[in-house]
Formats: sequence, C-alpha cells, structure tokens
Amino acid sequence: MEISFALPWLFLLLPLPLLVIKFVPPAPITTPSALRIPFFTGLQAGLVQHKRSRSPVWLIVAVLTWLALLTSAARPQLVGESINIPISGRSLMMAVDISGSMQEPDMFINSTRVTRLTAVKAVASDFINKRKGDRIGLILFGSKAYLQAPLTFDRKTVNILLNEAQIGLAGKKTAIGDAIGLAVKRLRKQPETNRLLIFLTDGANTAGIEPMKAADLAAQEKIKVYAIGIGGSERIVQTPFGRQRVGGSDLDEDNLKAIASKTGGQYFRAEDVESLLKIYDFLDKIEPISNDELNYRPVDELYHWPLAIALIMSLFIAIGSSGILNTFSLAHIVGTHGETKKDD
Repeated sequence: MEISFALPWLFLLLPLPLLVIKFVPPAPITTPSALRIPFFTGLQAGLVQHKRSRSPVWLIVAVLTWLALLTSAARPQLVGESINIPISGRSLMMAVDISGSMQEPDMFINSTRVTRLTAVKAVASDFINKRKGDRIGLILFGSKAYLQAPLTFDRKTVNILLNEAQIGLAGKKTAIGDAIGLAVKRLRKQPETNRLLIFLTDGANTAGIEPMKAADLAAQEKIKVYAIGIGGSERIVQTPFGRQRVGGSDLDEDNLKAIASKTGGQYFRAEDVESLLKIYDFLDKIEPISNDELNYRPVDELYHWPLAIALIMSLFIAIGSSGILNTFSLAHIVGTHGETKKDD
C-alpha cells in the first residue's frame, strides 16, 4: 500500500498567503467613536502586550491550517495492492426448477441419499464459484418463474440465494416456458455475444406459455440454452418402512432437446451427482472462462482527515481573533487597575 495525491499540483499554492500579504493592500480600518476611560493608557499597553505574546503561536496555527487545507484539496489516497480481475463479458443466467418433484430423494452425495434440489445446489455452487469474470443471474421457477438475482459479478450473493431456495416456494407445477421467457427478457439487454442460459428441470411443462415459443424468442435474441434433465432412473430401495420404489420422473427429454437444438445449445441428462459434475465440467470446456484480466488497485480517499484538522485549527483561530480573549484581557486589566487605585 502507498499514499498518493490525486491533485499534487495544488501544493504550488502553498506560498499564496505570503503573496497576498505582500501585494494586496490591507482593508481600510474605520475608527469607531471615541470612548474616554480613565485608565486608557494601561488598557492599551495591556492589549498590545497580550497581542504580541500570542502572535507567534497563532501564526504557526494559521500556517498549519493552510497546509492542512491544501493537503485535503490535493485528495490524499491510500492505494492498495494490484488486483487482477478476470473479465469475459459473458452473461450467464441459471434457471433452477424448485417445483414439488425436485424433493424426490433419488440422488446420492458420498453414499448419502439427497433430494434432487440438494444435489443441484451442491454442484451448481461450485460451478458458480468458478465463473470468475462472468455476469451470473438466477431464476427460480415452479408454477411461475421469479428472478432471484439479476446479472451480477457477485458470485457469493448468487450462491447464497441459490442455497436459500426451498421446494414449493414458486408453486408445485413446472413453468418451463415462463422461465425461458424471463431469462430472455433479462439477457436481451446484454451484448449479443456469449448470452447463455443453463436450464435445470426434472419434469415436463405443466404451466405458463409453450416452451417452444419461448425457445423461438431465445433463438431470435441469440441466446444459447443448455438444458439439463435432472433425476435418477426408477429403482427399488430398502427403507425403514420396507422396500419402496423411488426415482423416475415425467421428464420431457424430447422437448428439452428441441429447445437446446433450436438455440444452438445442447441437452444433458443427469441421473446422479457424478454425471451432473461431468456436465458442468463439459460446460467449462465449451464455454471457457476468459483469460483476459483487468488490473485494478483499490483506492480509499483520505481527504477528510486533513480537512477535519483544518476545521479544528480554524475554530481556534476564530476564537483567538474574536473578542472573547480580548474580553478576558480587558477584565483582567480593569481588575488590575482597580486594585492599583484602591491601594493608592
């Protein structure tokens, strides 16, 4: 870290007060009406002595105040270490199904059976963390589609919002077309190159607009859709309540393949966590992270510190130049004179 000044040339104004004193004539002094007091000579001598006794101190304070003001105006900054930020310009929207069927516990993580949504969260979180330099947004859909996170570089917030998603919050049905349509609405404002939608669902469209109409809109806006079908094959498992049939889904693979094909993307089937991991690894290869980097050094402004010092010292100067100190001096002189007269 280092301290630098945004406007260092302002320090050239340091001798300005001396130039003003030398070349600018002083303001005319108006003489007020005379007030005769019996001890004028002593009062005048006392005030002159008081003024002379404090002149060097106030001169130093005035110089330091001017220096603090110039330092603040020059904008001192604390410049941090250089940070390399990868950039790609890619805009990537993730649409995640949170309908009722996503609570089916037919996925496994480390031999532990989990729901489909839990598996998606575990794998998608790692994928999001790797997308440095990409703008990432999040859509959650069920009976309706909702924008959970707009396109942002803040991967941490997107991850938090994904992990907080709960099954059934958007309804029990599956509105595939609505989710694609909402993604198109958000992505169409981005640059035409590298508009991506990663779409995860375990069912068929049961609500909202027709998915192929939404796919037509995506194709017109040059948005690639990578569709991922979630869900294991039907199997018989032993549970505390006996043998039960789990897995299987109403996944409409033909429709998802058609959507991906129309938009220039691809369709993938994820029957377990391992296959889901492979899909994300493959997506990294076909949509690689950019190697371009933006060099950035964080800057913290420090001008308020010398400005505060200048204001405090200005306050002292104002108090010293006002009649407050002179009033105390006058009272002291009057008191001293009165005591002298009394002794006489």
